[in-house]
Amino acid sequence: MQLSLRQRTIARPASCTGLGVHSGRPVNLTVHPAPINHGIKFLRSDLPGCPEISAHFHNVVDTSLATVIGHDGCIVSTIEHLMAALAGLSIDHALVEIDGYEVPIMDGSAGPFSRMLRDAGIREQAGPRCFFVVKEPISLSEGDRSVTVYPSPAFGITCIIDFNHPLIRGQEYSLDLTEETFHREIAPARTFGFLHEVEYLKRMGLARGGSLDNVVVLDGRRIVNDDGLRFEDEFVRHKILDCIGDFSLLGMPVLGHVVAEKSGHAFNHAFLERFFEQKGSWDTLTLHDTYGFADYEDFPQAAAM
Repeated sequence: MQLSLRQRTIARPASCTGLGVHSGRPVNLTVHPAPINHGIKFLRSDLPGCPEISAHFHNVVDTSLATVIGHDGCIVSTIEHLMAALAGLSIDHALVEIDGYEVPIMDGSAGPFSRMLRDAGIREQAGPRCFFVVKEPISLSEGDRSVTVYPSPAFGITCIIDFNHPLIRGQEYSLDLTEETFHREIAPARTFGFLHEVEYLKRMGLARGGSLDNVVVLDGRRIVNDDGLRFEDEFVRHKILDCIGDFSLLGMPVLGHVVAEKSGHAFNHAFLERFFEQKGSWDTLTLHDTYGFADYEDFPQAAAM
């Protein structure tokens, strides 16, 4: 597992255009390089003064249908797929300029964002990366839903889902996150929904931009999309994608293994609040710092410093 020890941004601006999944309106988005210690920020170029919002869980204002951040009346919605692509490619700093309130849905996955960012190039910066290092398990559970993060020398994630549908049922997927495993195994996995839910959202004036081009739709027994699935277990892979995007709102990468069972945006957000409450269960450090974590001596990067 090769961890990036230096902060990273993109080498040059990267742009795309697509529809907002709920508004149905076209949205232009450009990801700009940003300096060290900047983080990920969204800039609304369509609003007076071009306000900015930091992509941090403290700024999450809604998780009912997607992850939405907001500040002083300005919001940016459906950020999880782009945030997953930035985190999956270990990009720490970027300014995301957008001329609407929704990040474009593209094909319903993080694949277009991942390709766009890789094509722009990734540039290492002078500052060292800082990590949350998990020292003891942190857990949140409610009924049959739970999220736990365990100590680990790398960031890994296991996701477990269970849907009462013959094409989903119980699925589990686990991986150690690297740029390649994210780009190949997780980024292409699309969001999914059930036909009756999609029809209901459209009657409510939502999902105006949703279509078979950007959502895997299931009816009672089959996949409605003519092209079928990209992976046999595309459903659980997409849930991992959402988790990566949501967990990136901690603001720094995590050295720990996350196990999420039947979780979603709202429960992921609740876990991030629990994570910050248990400050004695984690430390922050750069990997070339002297640190007393038992496995730190085994990190290949530590041995090379």
